[in-house]
Amino acid sequence: MDKQRYWLSSQTVRDKVCWQVRAAPDGSVVEIKDPKRSEDQSAHFHAICGDIAKSDMKWAGKKRTAAEWKRLLVSAHAVATEEPAEFVAGIEGEIVNVRESTALMSVRRASSLIEYCIAFATTNGVELHDQTYSQYEATKTR
Repeated sequence: MDKQRYWLSSQTVRDKVCWQVRAAPDGSVVEIKDPKRSEDQSAHFHAICGDIAKSDMKWAGKKRTAAEWKRLLVSAHAVATEEPAEFVAGIEGEIVNVRESTALMSVRRASSLIEYCIAFATTNGVELHDQTYSQYEATKTR
């Protein structure tokens, strides 16, 4: 049997999925999971990281790039939401935080990350004004 994927968007789709499950041979695997984060969520998160990087805020004594803020925020969010943190020795002896991937986050998890980042920025006096952020907020209220 070929791999089939359905987005549960209507009762008709749900009925088709149920029919497929009933017809599937023994040993088949059915997986239902939250949808992955959206491109809008990704753009929003990266815009926040960019705004923090453009601000005067420093971490560990120096300004950080958006990519560095991304790593810091994802790691902090994981700890704040009681996800396990794992630090391992890297290939060259450096310390590496083996953290979750934002690309694999569910919509719900990405929303939590964004809310955490907004709270972090607001608490630290960072003005969020990136154009992508503004576009995301406009679509979010529709």
